[in-house]
Amino acid sequence: MAESSNLAAQMDIDEQAIDEGLYSRQLYVLGHEAMKRMAASNVLIVGLKGLGVEIAKNIVLAGVKSVTIYDPEPVVIQDLSSQFFLRQEDVGKPRAAATLPRLAELNAYVPVRDLGGNAGEEISVDLVKGFQVVVLCGVSYKKQLEINDWTRENNVYFIAAETRGLFGSIFNDFGAKFTCVDPTGEQPLTGMIVSVAKDSEGLVTCLDETRHGLEDGDFVTFTEVQGMTELNGCEPRKISVKGPYTFTIGDTTNLGDYKAGGIFTQVKMPKIVEFKSLRESLENPEYFVTDFAKFDRPATLHAGFRAVSEFEAQHGRSPRPRNEEDAALVLDLAKKINADVEESTIKALSFQATGDLSPVNAVIGGFVAQEALKAISAKFHPMVQNLYFDSLESLPDVLPTEADCQPVGSRYDGQIAVFGKVFQEKIANHRQFLVGAGAIGCEMLKNWSMIGLASGPKGIIHVTDLDTIEKSNLNRQFLFRAKDLGKFKSEVAARAVSDMNPDLADKILAKQEPVGPTTENIYDEAFFGSIDGVTNALDNIKARLYMDQRCVFYQKPLLESGTLGTKGNTQVVIPHLTESYGSSQDPPEKETPSCTIKNFPNAINHTIEWSRTQFDNLFVKPAQSANAYLSEPNYLESTLKYSGQQKDQIEQIASFLVTNKPLTFDECIAWARLQFEKDYNNEIRQLLFSLPKDAVTSTGQPFWSGPKRAPDPLVFDSSDSTHLAYIIAAANLHAFNYGLRGETDPAYFRRIVDTIIVPEFTPRSGVKVQINDNDPAPQAGGDDIDDLISKLPAPSSLAGYRLNPVDFEKDDDTNHHIDFITAASNLRAMNYGINPADRHTTKQIAGKIIPAIATTTSLVTGLVCLELYKIIDGKKKLEPYKNGFVNLALPFFGFSEPILAPKQKYGATEWTLWDRFEFKNNPSLSDIVSWFQENHKLEITMVSQGVSMLWSSFVGKKKSEERLPMKFSHLVEHVSKKPIPPHIRHLIVEVMVSDEEGEDVEVPFIVVRI
Repeated sequence: MAESSNLAAQMDIDEQAIDEGLYSRQLYVLGHEAMKRMAASNVLIVGLKGLGVEIAKNIVLAGVKSVTIYDPEPVVIQDLSSQFFLRQEDVGKPRAAATLPRLAELNAYVPVRDLGGNAGEEISVDLVKGFQVVVLCGVSYKKQLEINDWTRENNVYFIAAETRGLFGSIFNDFGAKFTCVDPTGEQPLTGMIVSVAKDSEGLVTCLDETRHGLEDGDFVTFTEVQGMTELNGCEPRKISVKGPYTFTIGDTTNLGDYKAGGIFTQVKMPKIVEFKSLRESLENPEYFVTDFAKFDRPATLHAGFRAVSEFEAQHGRSPRPRNEEDAALVLDLAKKINADVEESTIKALSFQATGDLSPVNAVIGGFVAQEALKAISAKFHPMVQNLYFDSLESLPDVLPTEADCQPVGSRYDGQIAVFGKVFQEKIANHRQFLVGAGAIGCEMLKNWSMIGLASGPKGIIHVTDLDTIEKSNLNRQFLFRAKDLGKFKSEVAARAVSDMNPDLADKILAKQEPVGPTTENIYDEAFFGSIDGVTNALDNIKARLYMDQRCVFYQKPLLESGTLGTKGNTQVVIPHLTESYGSSQDPPEKETPSCTIKNFPNAINHTIEWSRTQFDNLFVKPAQSANAYLSEPNYLESTLKYSGQQKDQIEQIASFLVTNKPLTFDECIAWARLQFEKDYNNEIRQLLFSLPKDAVTSTGQPFWSGPKRAPDPLVFDSSDSTHLAYIIAAANLHAFNYGLRGETDPAYFRRIVDTIIVPEFTPRSGVKVQINDNDPAPQAGGDDIDDLISKLPAPSSLAGYRLNPVDFEKDDDTNHHIDFITAASNLRAMNYGINPADRHTTKQIAGKIIPAIATTTSLVTGLVCLELYKIIDGKKKLEPYKNGFVNLALPFFGFSEPILAPKQKYGATEWTLWDRFEFKNNPSLSDIVSWFQENHKLEITMVSQGVSMLWSSFVGKKKSEERLPMKFSHLVEHVSKKPIPPHIRHLIVEVMVSDEEGEDVEVPFIVVRI
């Protein structure tokens, strides 16, 4: 045994630089500092059933120094209920040893070790030495106490967790005084200030454009304050909020007089969190509430989990599924611990003690993995201190009998113990459509394969995703490996989960066609008729809204979810019961005014946005225009005539095809050097000529004040690394446009660039500057266009010649794209005295990257699958369903009932968004008009379909007589002047109607079968 206890000590691997390609999306959640701390930590996970493997999978993906697993018990068939890294042929082998190979291939940077041991031997204190975090899964309370006594004494972080059916429990002990460096993980707030009072309060007033967002007790420091300069870089000062634009910072009487300017920045202060030992917590627990609708339940489950553990110690077995006798014994034990327990909850826990559900393991395992990462990284606030979770609402309305829940020796026994065999068959014959096979899609398929979804004779899973696998996916889309790079996500994911559960072989149909109006011939009525529901695993609002409309139209339940860093949400949409996903929408994101980007940036994201536009204006659009000129007949007459930028574009085409067309790479370097001069010197000198630094506004205020920062021109210096980085990236991208071979040796660039003669620039007078977005944009004169056109080569003289527009790709570090945007943005930041940003930050903002981490994905997907059980059961009431919101950083769980579909009325008839009128056999328009008149006494005043207005009461008599008798399909073709595609079997029609009093009335949409 001595050799395995030394194992942890042998794990000193050299700390490596963080692989930004692999960890890119997670770095935006955790940051480099936290990840460096993680990369120096060894984690031990004890107990490798479904919960243990879920925790291990998430921690290995996250990138710690090493993960060690301990579970010498032999694999039994029931483990396959939720242990996705075990296979049928592993039965009888030690659990940890059988799991290790599949766990180890998740992340090449994280060695995974097996502590060994013999079956029947529980973990001992000797074996847990040398680890920074110890996670116990499903270990008896007696053993938990023994290990926790030792970890507490030796400053080792301790987590104990277990799941039983639809119940879960977690306990954290990170020591008597744990320092949390960043409790929320939110970006520090920052803002501009316009005054600081010189008195005992020190009232700070912010610029009235944006609220400061601070809270009482936050700390701030300052930069760029004029006059009261002592505040610049001061020790963090504690604030007190006085209003949305004001806060106080304490006594400022001994400081200088405030003159102008200044930026406050919030400072994250470390927080000390105190933990009790497990011994103390058993008697005086501190509950973390996961569902405020079940506020009293933690106290019952605190006693219940101990009672079940006690039962197992006394009887050498778990309580039997749905066995009243065992449940009564567990209840007695629980009442000795707490006389006030809820009896029904304790009975349910006893009934499900042998239950093992993949979705619950995903929820608890995602949460525990994040807690372990918090312990070693000190990033985000740990959970204090006892968490109890349940999803009893997921049980079927008709509860299973004891006989129905007995094990049958199958891989689904852990689920049958909770739901029974009858419900297991329902799960097996369910038919789902999964839209998206990215991070959430992978986790969803893993859960579905474990629960046996669609494994029966009638079951089927359709999964579609048009994407191929990239390196940055591997960090959280855990069905993919490095060998799969470049392959279709949907196909690889389908293959991977069929391997996890062979019952799904031939049951998963992988597609690459995205959902949208163009694929309605594939995802048609017959397709939707053949499925029971849709699960979205999408990454954009547009596709979500589209699928939501389809589900409303075809009356299918929809499971919706999303994540953003440590935040996640789930929504369930049930036909004829709840509102749909599209019923409520987030407010649109605030956009930066274009004049701020163009002339008055004051923050780094302004300069990044400017440089992202520059990228398109220099390397994408000119090449596209030149190609269009060469390939499209009449391009100048037809396209450019209406563009408003005719002169600029013709000049650009002439420059790219004639005057400045490079023949060598050296000419591309010269082009880049002149572009530098134009953007960072000449344009800035022109702006300062039009608006000098001492300019005043019409009210006599200094023009360059508040958010308007006065710029300074840059003088090119080839020994400045940012200046040279710009030249290297710009020259290589320009060369790419022309198919010329690039170069990256800085010495070569220096040699060439220092010989380039840059023409003298003189600012012009009379140049108008657009000061706000309502001012007219300065227009280029359009007089000598014919002169310019005459200089263009005839397209025929360049037959077959094409330029290569650059296709922006953020995740390829060798293509100069992010290098250009970073250099261009930071040069502009130097112009305006803004702090520059590193390449990593620039990449996130320019590439609009959504931060992501495996733990949140795992937890959110688990919550979705707990709702799927309810959909399979066909629950008709609102109460059992739950929409969820979680934030693992705080941590926070919030659940609410979905919102009822709003009711509307015409006459005495109530209706919701799920209702519609249906007309069969391609009726005429007059048939529909008279049907409304006769059946509902409603007068149709307007009929439209798609973008076509088919008829209204005010079209002329001639048109009415022509259109009313037409068959509906003919009418649509007649008005739209386009044939209806052959796959379309119905048309969705909107009508405006009025009642007998002539009042407008809202009615559902109409479906016309053609």
